[in-house]
Amino acid sequence: MSVNAETASGLLARARTVARPGFNRWLVPPCALAIHLCIGMAYGFSVFWLPLSKSVGLTKPIACPADSGVAYALTTTTCDWKVALLQTWIYGLFFVFLGSSAALWGGWLERVGPRKAGVVAAICWCGGLLVMALGASNHQLWVIWLGAAIGGIGLGLGYISPVSTLIKWFPDRRGMATGLAIMGFGGGAMIGAPLADKLMKHFATPTSVGVASALVVLAAIYFVFMMAGAFGYRVPPTNWRPAGWSPDLTKKVLVTRGDVALNTATGTPQFWLVWLVLMLNVSAGIGILSMASPLLQEVFGGRLIGVAATYDQLTPAQVASIATIAAGFTGLLSLFNIAGRIFWASLSDRIGRKATYALFFVLGMALYCSIPWTAASGSLAPSCCSSA
Repeated sequence: MSVNAETASGLLARARTVARPGFNRWLVPPCALAIHLCIGMAYGFSVFWLPLSKSVGLTKPIACPADSGVAYALTTTTCDWKVALLQTWIYGLFFVFLGSSAALWGGWLERVGPRKAGVVAAICWCGGLLVMALGASNHQLWVIWLGAAIGGIGLGLGYISPVSTLIKWFPDRRGMATGLAIMGFGGGAMIGAPLADKLMKHFATPTSVGVASALVVLAAIYFVFMMAGAFGYRVPPTNWRPAGWSPDLTKKVLVTRGDVALNTATGTPQFWLVWLVLMLNVSAGIGILSMASPLLQEVFGGRLIGVAATYDQLTPAQVASIATIAAGFTGLLSLFNIAGRIFWASLSDRIGRKATYALFFVLGMALYCSIPWTAASGSLAPSCCSSA
């Protein structure tokens, strides 16, 4: 037993991940993508809201008693959950635990290395999906929430391990490195949302909407890829630098000349202003992504397939058709999420972080404000572009 434990500890030890001389640093980004594309499915979870909201009624939701509250919904097996109850709490748990785990265990990651953090992230994220599948199978909302919390821890550790690792390998292009690390997280829904839609349709039966089985399959696939990414990680040797690069010769905009301790940084107004800007940016993006699939289906209804009917008037076959379109729309958002992350991050290496933030926030506000108008106009293309 002790020999096995020591072997496992050795496989995950940070020392085992230090790269040998001559290692090609461009082999690390694919490992980061393998993890981020998996955890990025958190952005594609909107494809589950409508199926889960009719997991009892199957063809249409069975409403809970009018005077019932959240406590009743947590354990009931006789009526369906509202979309708002699913979306608000599951997304909230995902990203609250993402942020909390990243903040709490960021220092631990630096000590133990990205491999161990990646393995723990895979166990938590995929384990959380399995717990959610159990909750969906038994129609227990509190179990689904528990799975979302566990998965959120995996999101946090899986999110920061590639960022930390790639910045070490690309000190000459920190913005690009960060973009490479996080673009997979933005793109996870591009693959995961259509796949989840196909899996739910494959596993759907006259007595099940197929959500539980779809989550189990996703957990199995993601576990394989995340473990491969975690074991593929390498960190540079101490004092390693890219050939021909020196921090003293760097002419790029806003490259720092020294490190600031966390307890010092949190005592400055600049830290909290940056934190506030990031919170607003993330909240706005998640607000769109969390409702992408049901938003498109319920706003446009039959117009998505050329039928003059609202969502409630569609046949089961028509609902299945627009669900596929909505999954594709979620994937489209994910594609633009990928492009935006790498574009803005790389641009910040050239024009500076402040200018980049100012530019994309002005554009972001204009596009977000245009969404109600484009949706009211009934035109699909402008609405999709504004959301993306």
